[in-house]
Amino acid sequence: QLQAYGGGLVQAGGSLRLSCAASGSTLSISNMGWYRQAPGKERELVASVSRGGTTNYADFVKGRFTISRDNAKNTGYLQMDSLKPEDTGVYYCRAYRTELVVKYNYWGQGTLVTVSS
Repeated sequence: QLQAYGGGLVQAGGSLRLSCAASGSTLSISNMGWYRQAPGKERELVASVSRGGTTNYADFVKGRFTISRDNAKNTGYLQMDSLKPEDTGVYYCRAYRTELVVKYNYWGQGTLVTVSS
């Protein structure tokens, strides 16, 4: 239900914008997060935005990355500026919410970001 795209190869200092397209109204009624997994490391949270628009960023991307969402398009974005080689990894988007006691959790397939030095 989620498809992440927009990754690629970029030089250090460059920018990329990732997109996360959702089917139906999944994203518009959910919180959204971007995660990344570097080779040999665990998946980690990069940024999140609540259904109400409250954003949260990992310390290592504050001031460089911006998360946003367009509920009308059911699409989320991660604008990545001033990229560093350590930002290299597979980036995943996630949509999640809880309705009463039922938890919904969807992951996109991941998109590879490679930052060269």
